[in-house]
Amino acid sequence: MSGAGKKVADVAFKAGRTIDWEGMAKLLVSDEARKEFATLRRAFDEVNTQLQTKFSKEPEPIDWEYYRKGIGSRLVDMYKQAYDEVKIPQYVDNVTPQYKPKFDALLVELKEAEQKSLKESERLEKEIVDVQELKVM
Repeated sequence: MSGAGKKVADVAFKAGRTIDWEGMAKLLVSDEARKEFATLRRAFDEVNTQLQTKFSKEPEPIDWEYYRKGIGSRLVDMYKQAYDEVKIPQYVDNVTPQYKPKFDALLVELKEAEQKSLKESERLEKEIVDVQELKVM
């Protein structure tokens, strides 16, 4: 397999293991959102499975002798020469280094917003309890 295909398969596999599907599912409120989320997860799993099975293996080597017997040496030699001359360029990732710092900064911002949201939720829950106590009196 080419280096690019292997890298894509490896990244997809790692991403599949690190996604907190259950945690995200708990955040969904409506049935429609749950259906869409289930569809997204199935699609991700299908693509990830294909990447792991179909594209992570080296292709079978061509049995040139088999084709020489059935077609003839001259034509097979032409195809073999053309096949050997094909050079698949290696993938060079220039994008990830450019966006990784931005992504990391967004993750920090996300964690801060999550903590702020949790604190606000606690405050509101306490306020609800206080209002309910006042209502009882």
